[in-house]
Order: sequence, then C-alpha cells, then structure tokens
Amino acid sequence: MSDATPWSEVLEVLGGATVETLYMVAVSTVLAVLGGLPLGVLLHLTSPVGLNPKPGLYRVLGVIVDVVRSVPFVVLLVVLASFTRLLIGTSIGSTAVIVPLTIGAVPFFARLTQNAVREVSFTAVEAAVTTGAGRLRIVWTVLLGEARAALVGAVGVTAVALIGYAAMAGAIGGGGLGTTAIQDGYQGFDDRLLWGSVVVLGVLAFAMQRATDITAKAVDRRRTAIG
Repeated sequence: MSDATPWSEVLEVLGGATVETLYMVAVSTVLAVLGGLPLGVLLHLTSPVGLNPKPGLYRVLGVIVDVVRSVPFVVLLVVLASFTRLLIGTSIGSTAVIVPLTIGAVPFFARLTQNAVREVSFTAVEAAVTTGAGRLRIVWTVLLGEARAALVGAVGVTAVALIGYAAMAGAIGGGGLGTTAIQDGYQGFDDRLLWGSVVVLGVLAFAMQRATDITAKAVDRRRTAIG
C-alpha cells in the first residue's frame, strides 16, 4: 500500500480528467442538439404522419440514421480516425474525440427528437393549421413548444450516453476520465485512480440526469398549467 498514489495526487489527476470529460461531453452535446434537432424534425415532417409526407426521403434519412446509430462507438472511433486526423490534425486527445462523439450522437438525438414531437397532440397541430399558421410557425410553436419537456429530457439522455462514450474513448487515448481509468488506473495497477474515475463518472451521469429531470419538469407546459 506504500506504493499507492497519494490521495492529493489522485484528486489532482481526477480533477483535470473531469474537466476534460466535461469539455468533451458539453461540446459534443451542443453539436448533437444543433445537428440532431433539425434532423429529427425533418424525419417527423416527412414521415407518414407528418405535415409534409415524403416516403422516399423519409426512408433514406431513416436508413442513414439507423445505420450510424447501430455502429458501436469503439468501432466508430476507429473508422473515423482518418477523417478526424484530416479535420483537426490528430485522432487522439479530448478535442479529437469530439468528432466521433458528435457524429455518433447526432442520429441518436435525432430519433429522440422525432419521438418527442410525434407525441404532440394531433389536435394542437390541426388547430394551428386551421388558423392558417405556416409550417415553420407550427414547427416552432406547436411541435417544439409542446415537446419542450421531452426534448430537455432527450438532451439529458444524450449527455449521459456521451459521458459513457467519452469514457470508452479512453481506450485509444481519448483523454479524460476514460484514459485515467484505463491507462493510469487499470494498466498502471493503480486502484485509487481506477475506482476514483469510476466514481466520478457515476456522479457526473447522476448529476446530469438529475439536472435535466428538474429542468424538464420546470419547462413542462402541462405541469405549469395544472399548477
């Protein structure tokens, strides 16, 4: 036990690794929402129950989304290594990992968005159409407005998933808590760093989910109306 890493050093390493993980997750979550939200809305609009059904386009988009979603993230890291290197000059490190994290999360969030807006009452959409509201206004005020609580929840689910994906990236030098757990902890035979990383990852996932649950309840129009 005398060879164990001092707790002061463990806390310092975990602190830096946590900041890296939060950086990767925060940036990739924002990019996933920016890319996945319009894609999910488009999937809904062009679906058989959408405002502008386009079976051909819907099938093509659906296949692309489902194929990317089906690829395990570790495989995606390897497959996109050359593209990541071409894009930012390297395929390792916390910034490089943001590329595959985002590409993997966009279709994931798109499906969550599609499911969220699909649950919006058809009566509300029909009422907006009857008043002569344009398609963009219906999307913004009715579909996204009514589904905002579900969308906040979707952001939370995506962020929690990305925490796990970011940890997986540690297997190939992605940085953050994953690298600390795998390379410094497991391969370096340092239980303090290994289990410390696991605990921090769990706390981050719990805190993220809890925060989004609270936010979703706060913006839920139905709960507000009842209250």
